[in-house]
Amino acid sequence: MRPPFRVEHVGSFLRPERLLEAVRERKAGRISDDDLQRLQNECVREIVTFQDALGLPSITDGEFRRRSWSAGFIDAVEGFGLRDGTLSFRNETAVVGVASSPYAKAPLKRRQRIVADDYRFLKSVVRRGVPKVTIAAPDVMHYFLGPKAFDAYRDREAFFADLVKIYREEIADLAKEGCTYLQLDDTALPCNCDAHAREDVAARGEDADELTERYARLINECLKGKPASMAVGIHLCRGNLKGAWMAEGGYEPIADALFNRLDVGTYCLEYDTERAGDFAPLRFLPKGKRVILGLVSTKTPQLESKDVLKRKIDEAAKYAPIGQLGIGPQCGFSSGGGGGQAVTQDDTRRKLELVMEVAHDVWG
Repeated sequence: MRPPFRVEHVGSFLRPERLLEAVRERKAGRISDDDLQRLQNECVREIVTFQDALGLPSITDGEFRRRSWSAGFIDAVEGFGLRDGTLSFRNETAVVGVASSPYAKAPLKRRQRIVADDYRFLKSVVRRGVPKVTIAAPDVMHYFLGPKAFDAYRDREAFFADLVKIYREEIADLAKEGCTYLQLDDTALPCNCDAHAREDVAARGEDADELTERYARLINECLKGKPASMAVGIHLCRGNLKGAWMAEGGYEPIADALFNRLDVGTYCLEYDTERAGDFAPLRFLPKGKRVILGLVSTKTPQLESKDVLKRKIDEAAKYAPIGQLGIGPQCGFSSGGGGGQAVTQDDTRRKLELVMEVAHDVWG
């Protein structure tokens, strides 16, 4: 069994309360690193068993060792600081906070393995599915701050060169561990579809379409040299923080570059609300690649209608062959980390069971 699959999930799951408490205890100095790691290992085993029991084809560690979806990368690389970006999180009624973004306050250097050690443990406990490792995409380190993202470098290209070096080193270590499935998590490209975000990009002296093309090349440069046995997918996310989001707008502004110039085989795309636009951009999908339609929301506990999901798949199939489509949740179930998430573990189970049932009905 190897990707692409008909069913995907983005990777993060709700942290058990005892794990959240252990993290707080570690910060307070009341338990050791070894104590925390033992509990993390225990919780990872449990979430792997949960995924295996559902029959999911790809299996992650729930991102249980990270503060948040991108923190694993930022924490492992020396030189990053955080500052407020230009996009805010919002929900149906209000703005709920400004998103902090990484910037290079000093030259970047990989001080430890980013996800390769996590993958090693994950692979050792997965029994049925294919172990999948997730990592923030490189363009995330630039988009939200633009020229303010690389204080320590003379220009953007020098900054990108060090990012490429870091990713290639990590991917080489993942290859040594036997990794066959890598997922890049990208909030930059989908936010670059938002009309207001594109105005912000222009206001800071950059061209949104040039960024799309450069980011595609940046990602490809990071992946250059990976073994042929390592499949790569990408998840496009407009922001997901306990039910809030950062951007909206269909994929049309990036679709051609996304599907035809990005060297990945699987695209996990948000399609849970009208904010994602229509399915027309799927007409750019070339043969040999797969789109996972993120039709099931992780932002609400409400369970979607199976008939509605099937109708949406039929609609998408007007633009891309149904044989090149699959289904999944639109985002991770706990990408922001911490408590106060929008769904429970029982909601998670019901939504993933629904995804599996719809996939079986549609594709057999």
